[in-house]
Amino acid sequence: MSTEDTAEQAIPILRVADAETAAAWYARLGFTEEWVHRFEPGFPAFASVARGPVRLFLSEHEEDAKPDGVVYLRLRDVDAIAARFGGEAEQTEWGTREVELIDPDGNRVRIGSAAD
Repeated sequence: MSTEDTAEQAIPILRVADAETAAAWYARLGFTEEWVHRFEPGFPAFASVARGPVRLFLSEHEEDAKPDGVVYLRLRDVDAIAARFGGEAEQTEWGTREVELIDPDGNRVRIGSAAD
């Protein structure tokens, strides 16, 4: 990925209780952990996970985000992802296929395909 591709982005921050557990859950969506930061050992973690150009920050810091957030991800393999989690994507009236999942911390993750 070039610097130009990452120069401007919106990166949602999701509140998580355990960044390692959350990163493992997001790995099922095709995300890989990029890095984890702690100010000192034993302090809350702040992690980045990415899937191509799509990034999420996972934060154990209580001040960063409220629990039970929602994020919408536009991903190519929505049907395969839904099946991996035991569900099915549904066709919307606006032309996308979507599924909603809930991560271990209660954050809602809506995943949709691009409309044709």
